[in-house]
Amino acid sequence: MSPEAEEAVAEVLASGYIGQGAKVDEFEEELQLALHLPAAPLTTNSCTSALDLALELIGVGPGDEVVTTPMTCTATNGVIVKRGARPVWADVHKVSGLIDPIDVFRKITPRTKAIMAVDWGGAPADYGLLKTFGPPIIQDAAHSFGGTVGGDYVCWSFQAIKHLTTGDGGALLAPPEQMERGRLLRWYGLDRRSSESFRCTQDITEVGFKYHMNDIAAAIGLANLPLALDHVDAHWECADWISRTLYGHPAVEHPWWFFTVVNNERDALSAHLAERGIESSPVHARNDKHTAFNFPNGLLPGVDYFSTHMLAIPCGWWLVQDEMEQIIEGLESFADRRQDHPALAQAGNSALC
Repeated sequence: MSPEAEEAVAEVLASGYIGQGAKVDEFEEELQLALHLPAAPLTTNSCTSALDLALELIGVGPGDEVVTTPMTCTATNGVIVKRGARPVWADVHKVSGLIDPIDVFRKITPRTKAIMAVDWGGAPADYGLLKTFGPPIIQDAAHSFGGTVGGDYVCWSFQAIKHLTTGDGGALLAPPEQMERGRLLRWYGLDRRSSESFRCTQDITEVGFKYHMNDIAAAIGLANLPLALDHVDAHWECADWISRTLYGHPAVEHPWWFFTVVNNERDALSAHLAERGIESSPVHARNDKHTAFNFPNGLLPGVDYFSTHMLAIPCGWWLVQDEMEQIIEGLESFADRRQDHPALAQAGNSALC
């Protein structure tokens, strides 16, 4: 949290207006400037709401299919299932964890209404290729604030532990022709910009949701925005230092929410790092193994490998030089303990194989 966040929230609380108001408008305008967007995004109360609103704008409903990745937070695919649509699992690259465009193309059918791609750890999917397939692309950018804007619909997360936090929240950038409809749908279908009394006299032509952000969250976001942009740079600098030290070449420049390593003895590596005071985590379990997502869809060899070999390690703004050296020592000493030299590669994110 920025030191200014507490005062910013206090001002909102004292103003007598804590719902969606001027602070939300200001936050959206500042996001547009900070991220160099073609329009001010629509802020929401969560990234999950932004994802669902994107599906609504596309028209995804019962019986439709969305080609998606199982390697993600369950929120990504939960919104598909709750709409009565079917997630069609596409494979991922076995080292980067990013959705495989070739397998996406194989999975497209006449029932495909959208493609859902996730920026794993901040690394962008191949949006240029995905866009050539036809269906609209939803970019789950929860890990990649400040990164590539490549999807037709881009959904950011401002949840507690993201680069930018508003306590909880999200934002959606939709195609220009869909932005006004999205603005109405995020607040019941009412136009809050109209001078006409929006509660009592406006005609709701399409039922919407309660997906909007409030001024308390927006005030936190405004205070944290400059800090978040600095943190994105700091994450890349940490990842770049780790990559140069381990691999001898720079890291790909993207937000690097975490640094991914892939190892044949993932659990042993995690335990080895823990013994040295280094936290690590698989981050997300593959969604297609949950009972609620039981939609069989053939073999997924990339997901099989990545989900059992991937480990995320810190590359955050809070790390100091000694801690980064501690991480390197932990990785290298594990390789030495196996009496093996790490075969190192980089594909979007990095890998210790």
